[in-house]
This record gives sequence, C-alpha cells and structure tokens, in this order.
Amino acid sequence: MSISSSGLAITGIDDRRYWSRIETDESRFKSVAYLQQIWWFEVDGEVDFPFPVGSYSIFFRLQVGRASRRFGRRVCNSEHVHGWDKKPVRFQLSTSDGQQATTQCYLNEPGIWKYHHVGDFVATGSVEPMKVKYSLTQIDCTHTKGGLCVDSVLICPVEFTERLKQSF
Repeated sequence: MSISSSGLAITGIDDRRYWSRIETDESRFKSVAYLQQIWWFEVDGEVDFPFPVGSYSIFFRLQVGRASRRFGRRVCNSEHVHGWDKKPVRFQLSTSDGQQATTQCYLNEPGIWKYHHVGDFVATGSVEPMKVKYSLTQIDCTHTKGGLCVDSVLICPVEFTERLKQSF
C-alpha cells in the first residue's frame, strides 16, 4: 500500500511560505511535497484497513534536496537544505490494538530518495479493519529546517524490507 504526500496531514502545507507541491517524474504520484523552510515539522497519516494475517513494515520515502533536470541530466539542488543535522527526526507508528514503534535518524544524504523505516506491526487478520497511525516529526523550535521532499508512505509485508533497504 502506498500513500502519496497529498494523502498525508502536513503541518503548514497550505502556506506557500513553507511548502510547495512540485511535479517530478521521480514519484509514482507525479508530484511531491517540498519543504522550503519551517520551524515545526510534522507529517501525520493513518489508514483503516483489514490487513491480511502477517507482519508489515512502514516506510517514509524522502529526499533531502530538490532534484531537477538540466540539459537532460539529473541534478540535486541542496541550496535550501538546512537544520537536519541539528537534531534527528522521529518516526512513530501505533495501531488500534496497542502496538507501537519509534525510531530516530538524521537526514543527511542529499539527492538520494531513501525509504526510512518507521517500524513494524503484526496483523492478526481480524474481520475488523486495523487502524494504523504513522508520523514523522522534528519539533525543535530552536532552529529552522528546510530542503526536504516528502513523496509517500509505503506499507508492505516485512519480507520486502531488506529489498527496499538494498535498492535505495
């Protein structure tokens, strides 16, 4: 399951001083959310879905910097990239049956689309849909951060986790 950045609750997304939507052929959704600069960084989402029995992983697909094409070649503009080296971002997930996971990391590889692992959860195959909430935050108002592309959230069986880590 893949959820585009348009399907996520992004703090400040409607204020063009902070965020913009940019078209790109590097996203299956043809556009991404691009953070220019903000103090309070928060991206939230949730799904209510009857997952089949199994273990699942959640990933955010992110890129530090803004990629574009010049003379047919891909280039990454890291001009507005700042603040991601001050404190780590926090990824969290929680499920309606009480499962939780939290991870943290620094975003420090400009120009590369990366799948950042939020955590894993187990679905027991109940008839009722399972609510899964996930988030990405960096709420430290002592400094601004900017220059980040948010593409999507991916939920997949854990068997694909290693393949995703190797491919990006």
